[in-house]
Amino acid sequence: MSNPVQIKNALISVYYKDNLEPIIHELNRLGVTIYSTGGTETFIRNLGVNVVAVEDLTSYPSILGGRVKTLHPKVFGGILARRSFESDEQQLAEYEIPEIDLVIVDLYPFEETVSSGAGQEDVIEKIDIGGISLIRAAAKNFKDVVIVASKNDYGTLEEILKNQNGSTTIDQRKKFAHKAFNISSHYDTAIFNYFNEEDPLPVFKQSIQSSQVLRYGENPHQKGVFYGNL
Repeated sequence: MSNPVQIKNALISVYYKDNLEPIIHELNRLGVTIYSTGGTETFIRNLGVNVVAVEDLTSYPSILGGRVKTLHPKVFGGILARRSFESDEQQLAEYEIPEIDLVIVDLYPFEETVSSGAGQEDVIEKIDIGGISLIRAAAKNFKDVVIVASKNDYGTLEEILKNQNGSTTIDQRKKFAHKAFNISSHYDTAIFNYFNEEDPLPVFKQSIQSSQVLRYGENPHQKGVFYGNL
């Protein structure tokens, strides 16, 4: 396996908990320490699995009505630390920060809230801060960290945990990071377009998620992809 990383510590904080249970049980089987927050922490405890509250890691409570939960050096330090940098490892030890090898996080349903016709105050509260920051941090450090930013990838992660006993390759981590940056980019585009409807800037941004790979492009030797809905 190329540049294998063994998952020892995981941070899990998700809005949608569908199909999360098998992942939790696999991590528990592998002896992975799980850190979590809020409803996800409660969900994991109810499965009978040990979980460490992020507040216990940071020694700082969730504040501002939940707006600030994971935004702390003891969380982001463990995600962003470069394992091959001795100075990074020394600082983790000095400040008692655990390395976080797996981040499972999704985002508040911003587009769904807009589509529901909710008022501006409700829409603004669905602009994710902590989640998007965790996604970007973990994806940036894909050399050392696995980022799973969508429940659509739970099956892939579960297969890796089972077949590779919690060890991941650099190619697998990079693929997860690629998907994560796609999710964060789409999310930011949706937020921009929401504000742009009220006070338009001379800029057009569009993120189309639905696509289909074609047999070939304009000519047989070219690749082609269809974007949109058929």
